[in-house]
Amino acid sequence: MRQILPLSRALICLATCLISVSAVAQAPESWPTKPITMVVPFPPGGVADIVGRPVAEALTRALGQPVVVENKAGAGGGIGMAAVAKSKPDGYTILMALSSISIIPEADKVVGREQSFQLNQLKPIARFTADPTVLVVRADSPWRDYKSFVAAMRANPGKYNFGSSGNYGTMHVPMEMLKSSEKFYMVHIPYTGAGPAIVGLLGGQVDAIATGPSSIVQQIKAGKVRALAHWGDGRLASMPEVPSFKEMGVKIEFSQWAGLFVPSATPEYITNKLREAAKQAANDERVRSVINSAGSPIQYMDAPEFKVYWDKESAQMGDVVRKIGKVE
Repeated sequence: MRQILPLSRALICLATCLISVSAVAQAPESWPTKPITMVVPFPPGGVADIVGRPVAEALTRALGQPVVVENKAGAGGGIGMAAVAKSKPDGYTILMALSSISIIPEADKVVGREQSFQLNQLKPIARFTADPTVLVVRADSPWRDYKSFVAAMRANPGKYNFGSSGNYGTMHVPMEMLKSSEKFYMVHIPYTGAGPAIVGLLGGQVDAIATGPSSIVQQIKAGKVRALAHWGDGRLASMPEVPSFKEMGVKIEFSQWAGLFVPSATPEYITNKLREAAKQAANDERVRSVINSAGSPIQYMDAPEFKVYWDKESAQMGDVVRKIGKVE
């Protein structure tokens, strides 16, 4: 017994030390301690990039570490989204996504390919903007209004085309909704993002695009392009002269939003800090000024409200994608 007692005490002491070490190892670190990468899954010039860059600068100020934007384009945003979904959940890789994040996993299933990521691999932090998509043509096009545009499409199936940010992206899906509702056919030309699609429109490679106001309002003000209609409800503050499809009797609606996400396993102490920083960014005067001047006012949602919104929209967009069917 004299030998067992000291051994027991030693074992107890060792166990206590191990528990203490484990507790220290699991204690929240002082995040962030190094630069953070914000993946924008589209090329420069699109909505995600226009929103992401001023938000990244504001997050840098709020968190005390650089937040560096990395444009990782391709597959309608799917490549960049998948990269973040599969990244280490340590708070150092974050995602500024558009509403196409709700579409891509279902689109993968519809076309019969392996899903690049699943929605439950990502966790919403904050929504910054939400705008109806706008139908735009070049200023020198023969279509002065939507009525003349749709008449030409119906009279000439396949003669005209439209550009998008990629198959099933936020510039593609609303056009497929319009084609289905109005019963006309246009050829789809997918690009790698909104920026290249807008360049294609301005250069005459495509006849029309559907895009968010923030990526096109400056071209409208410059007289280079003309907005014919939008997928919202009521009139837009940035272009009050443009009618909605709903007021013209076309029952379709689509909103292009921009929101911040992290891998779903990211610890709560990190997501809480990031939520607070995102809230500060949404209220930052420099952020609001840049995004407002681009024609896309801040419509902030914190994580709990944004999660409810995202879940509902993902279900709706899944139905839309299944209705569109396989697109080559």
